[in-house]
Amino acid sequence: MKVVVIGGTGLIGSKLVAWLGAHGHEAVPASPSTGVDTLTGAGLAEVLRGARVVVDVSNSPSFADDAVTEFFRTSTANLLRAGADAGVAHHVALSVVGTERLQASGYFRAKQAQEELIEASGLPYSIVRATQFFEFVKGIAAEATDGDTVRLAPVGIRPVLSDDVAAAVGRTAVGSPVGGVVEVAGPDTFRLDELVRETLAAEDDPRTVVTDPHARYFGTELRESTLLPGPGAHIAGTRFADWLARQRA
Repeated sequence: MKVVVIGGTGLIGSKLVAWLGAHGHEAVPASPSTGVDTLTGAGLAEVLRGARVVVDVSNSPSFADDAVTEFFRTSTANLLRAGADAGVAHHVALSVVGTERLQASGYFRAKQAQEELIEASGLPYSIVRATQFFEFVKGIAAEATDGDTVRLAPVGIRPVLSDDVAAAVGRTAVGSPVGGVVEVAGPDTFRLDELVRETLAAEDDPRTVVTDPHARYFGTELRESTLLPGPGAHIAGTRFADWLARQRA
């Protein structure tokens, strides 16, 4: 079947295109670099012609509150409208575990708005929420850094490999619409502060990780379960320690 991947040239999108192709589907990457702009609507009608599934793994080029809200509201509305016009049978979007619990952050308010637009659209849909990627742990450290100190809360997190996320999104995309949320997480639970401390130590990074229960995560104070998936989540197989060892090698 033809599956259009919005954001198909990015980290998850490129892996998803490869996964779909390996499983016998016609995967079409769509992004501004391929002439498709969901924010303006340019190229959407053309790329969606004949598509059975559209998967949105795109992200905002700016995380500023107003810009990210405008991106997800406008691009999602354009994509839903174009998908309905093209007769797309399944709309899939990638989101984040804990989105509804992270509403102090403008980014997660925008992701919540995206999910609500999809749910209200009347189109058959599936939303895949993933925990944070292994590859994003250094980004978490960077956001929490002040000088040589990284302040992080001692809360639970189950990071997941981006390849495993792409595979989970792919399986969802070629299956029947679930009309709700599917969660995917890694196999191991860490404390957020310890996860970052371990990662920095493995890379001989001299920054000091300080455990602070009130440290904010992208603007939001965390509780123990804020970043953790529910009991029905799909648990991926790749362990963080194995991935980290491969990165060091």
